[in-house]
Amino acid sequence: MESIKAVSVTKRFGNVTALKAVDLEIQRGELFFLLGGSGCGKTTLLRCIAGLENPSEGQIYFGDRDVTSVPTHKREAAMVFQSYALWPHLTVGQNIAFGLEERKVPKAEIQRRVEEALAMVKLEGYGSRSIDQMSGGQQQRVSLARALVVKPKCLLLDEPLSNLDAQLRLEMRAEIRRIVKENDLTGIYVTHDQAEALSMADRMAVMDEGVVVQVGAPEEIYRRPVNRYVAGFIGETNILPADEGYLSIRPEAFRIDAHGDYEGHIIQRTYLGNLIQYTIALSDGNEVQVTEMNPRVIREPGPEKLRLAVDPEDLVPLEK
Repeated sequence: MESIKAVSVTKRFGNVTALKAVDLEIQRGELFFLLGGSGCGKTTLLRCIAGLENPSEGQIYFGDRDVTSVPTHKREAAMVFQSYALWPHLTVGQNIAFGLEERKVPKAEIQRRVEEALAMVKLEGYGSRSIDQMSGGQQQRVSLARALVVKPKCLLLDEPLSNLDAQLRLEMRAEIRRIVKENDLTGIYVTHDQAEALSMADRMAVMDEGVVVQVGAPEEIYRRPVNRYVAGFIGETNILPADEGYLSIRPEAFRIDAHGDYEGHIIQRTYLGNLIQYTIALSDGNEVQVTEMNPRVIREPGPEKLRLAVDPEDLVPLEK
């Protein structure tokens, strides 16, 4: 495993600047997420790290090595794509072996390493199957095995779970984290899925318009966002005006309390079993979302007034 560093990386496509002097350092052995909305620059940064795009300015380092001009196949990094990019005319084993054959690895070693890679992704015995016999989740595991078989130091993942159904995504989150940690890899994972990032990442960078807006551990980003964009992007939040700028208050931070500082009435409720979500119109004209876990009482919309309280440490001041 290696650390990875981007130093003042800028990338232009014609008149469009996709990355704007990005500085970022990913530690050895981290599972690091690049997170942001469509067009924020996260995939372009990953592709620059992989060597699939050349920065217009700046450098990429793997450890102490400047790899900015080093070809992709010599960077000791492997990429896993959203589309799996598997060859349907080859078996599972042949798909996994492809990169080793390109490297002229002896046949006996290829066979051994393919079997090792299948074991890493819990697909022992599937080497002779055709790709169209594999489910979507199994195909993503094959894609991971093909990346792992070349023994990379870095694993780069571009929205690898977006084509899977909800239950498979949950299962594969844990599998990808296990694979990265058990194989001593440095992993960089691109996604727009906040829950994926919060549940898997050691650290993450939130990007917007080609700029890294905030870097930190998931709990830090969630509980202490630096501005309105980060607060609104990472989970649900309420943005309320304050004397200087704004406050972010997460829905679960509110509680219904007769002695609370905020007054309002319920205009909508959504019951989800383990929790209930209320939309409450405050007396000052703002609306807030309030979440109660394990609700014992279900309150109905209506004009009846109630009060909301929130602890001071859950009031997060934001930049304008």
